[in-house]
Amino acid sequence: MLQQATVQPGVAVQFWRLTKPRVVSLIVFTAVIGMLLAAPAIPPAGLLLAATAGIALVAGAAAAFNCLVEQRIDAAMARTRGRPTVIGTITDAQVLLFSGVVGGLGLAILWHAVNPLTMWLTLGTFVGYAIVYTVILKPRTPQNIVIGGASGAMPPLLGWAAVTGDVTYQPLLLFLIIFAWTPPHFWALALYRRKEYARAGVPMLPVTHGEEFTRLQTLLYTLLLTAVTLLPFATAMTGFFYLGAALVLDAVFLAYAVAIWKRYSDALAKRAFAYSIFYLAALFAALMVDHYLPLLSS
Repeated sequence: MLQQATVQPGVAVQFWRLTKPRVVSLIVFTAVIGMLLAAPAIPPAGLLLAATAGIALVAGAAAAFNCLVEQRIDAAMARTRGRPTVIGTITDAQVLLFSGVVGGLGLAILWHAVNPLTMWLTLGTFVGYAIVYTVILKPRTPQNIVIGGASGAMPPLLGWAAVTGDVTYQPLLLFLIIFAWTPPHFWALALYRRKEYARAGVPMLPVTHGEEFTRLQTLLYTLLLTAVTLLPFATAMTGFFYLGAALVLDAVFLAYAVAIWKRYSDALAKRAFAYSIFYLAALFAALMVDHYLPLLSS
């Protein structure tokens, strides 16, 4: 009994690692922002909790399935070679069962406690990431993160649908922001991890088209991202607080993109990748603050 008690926490931690909690936390954060923006005031707490739990569970299940499929790739990458699926401390059958149970629970919560539209959209997001991106796109085309980025851009749209039961142009703008953010975010990572991706046989853009081409594409997509982030203000979805925050955040991101294009170094790409995560979180936080400023001043 004592031996079992000491082993179980380790197993729990290993399953937790498979859900990629840092990635899921950003997914959940943008989904929650989508929920908050969908209502004039704060939505009911029960709905917020149910939608957040359901989306988080399905996202974690998709991440675990991704780890199951990408064992060979993970073994060749320094940042992923310690995953339980690579070192063999958790079996494939256990991961598949875990992903199915956790994902099924999340979908059930969304169906019964939120609404069917959110459940179907979340299921589509799971399929888009776990199957379309992981199984089909990533090992076959350098456009994997461009096309596959659609599934990663879904969380704010899921959050909006959870509150309203509908999808309007506003959540589609939030979708476009993350969709445009994904390529420069991942290409910064791919640039300084290019040798590992090449060793793993993954056709990331720096591997198939070279560093110089990738650096230019990173700049072009960052320019596109800057334009897209101005759409919420241009459509009167947001006010001047968001506009100011977006312009500052975009200016820094553009500075990184220009620097990567002109004077690339791995250290610079690492800083750009880290900033891109902060950028998205800060941009969506600005959306939330801008949304509630009129309520605070009234």
